[in-house]
Amino acid sequence: MISTIALFWALCVVCLVNMARYFSSLRSLLAVLRGCDPLLYQYVDGAGFFTSHGQPSKQVRLVRYIWERRYHDHHDDEFIRRCERVRGQFVLTSGLCFLVVVSLIAMAIWQ
Repeated sequence: MISTIALFWALCVVCLVNMARYFSSLRSLLAVLRGCDPLLYQYVDGAGFFTSHGQPSKQVRLVRYIWERRYHDHHDDEFIRRCERVRGQFVLTSGLCFLVVVSLIAMAIWQ
């Protein structure tokens, strides 16, 4: 029989791998954004996005921009494709993180 602890750790590993994919896609989205729309790049603090002195309010602007699908009116097809990919990975990673938290709580109650 499969151990629930081993299954939990496998779920955690899958979640971490998807988080790494999400951040990598977000980084490549910012690189494309720098070239195709410099004003939006500055608006979401593209240069300081992954630094310790990054501004969380500007980072939330990019998440809101992608979540509300405001990129559909953009002129660059590459940027639109990358935004779709980042949005899909964000939904997947959020769901996996929620599943990890729920399974952790279930394991704490069960044990």
